[in-house]
Amino acid sequence: MNTTRRLVDTAALLLMMVGTLWGFGLLGSPVNQTNGGALSAEATLLAPSTTAFSIWSVIYLLLVAYVVWVWTPSGGRSRRAASLGWLPAASMVLNGAWLAITQAGGLWLSVVDIAALALVLGLLMRRLMVRRPAGTLEALLLDGTFGLYLGWVTVATCANVTAAAVASGANLGRVGNTVAAVVVLVVAAALGVTFSRVYRGAGGVAAAMVWGLGWIAHGRLAVGPHNTVVGVVAALSALVVLAAFLRLWWRAESLRGSNELDGAVAAN
Repeated sequence: MNTTRRLVDTAALLLMMVGTLWGFGLLGSPVNQTNGGALSAEATLLAPSTTAFSIWSVIYLLLVAYVVWVWTPSGGRSRRAASLGWLPAASMVLNGAWLAITQAGGLWLSVVDIAALALVLGLLMRRLMVRRPAGTLEALLLDGTFGLYLGWVTVATCANVTAAAVASGANLGRVGNTVAAVVVLVVAAALGVTFSRVYRGAGGVAAAMVWGLGWIAHGRLAVGPHNTVVGVVAALSALVVLAAFLRLWWRAESLRGSNELDGAVAAN
């Protein structure tokens, strides 16, 4: 990886962190208080409980670790990291931009931004699948970091779209709103299953999606707005994503064990 790429990644990280401070209310209003509270944990049927957003702390720490790592000799030599091009920097810029956009009150523009972020992360993960990680550290800082990032942003996109629609006055009535939320959750579960297959059972993606869907379930069943149907479907969606990942992981482990056994037999 060349020095220019490292500098751009570092600058993008700093820009994102400024946006994060803004979003946490240190340089402006907290995100959940902007746009009339449209992005709060109780604003819509697809808003995760407040605790769910703590996953951002993990993602940010991993992104910092990733940027530090690319400046090390091993990170600089990583062919997988080099293959990502400008995508990591783009993801961090879009992340910081989302926080600035929501502060400015542009809810629908924030939907465009987070959708672009999800697309960038999807492309990034696709590139990571071309080569296997060189070691545990590389797997953690690339697959783990951007897998968690993609999984959470996928769930957050669903919540963001719903928040923008509700804030714009969309209201289908209790039954209609419930049906719409269920449809979105089914789509999210289908995406989780697809990601597990396309990204060879990437654990980070599944973990973040299970986390997000689980906290949506908690919000509808224990916090509010209460909706038993949406809460149960969200919980089932989380289980479907988890089951899909575990199934593919178990198949991969079984195949690896079979290959090792065949190798041992051949050697004897």
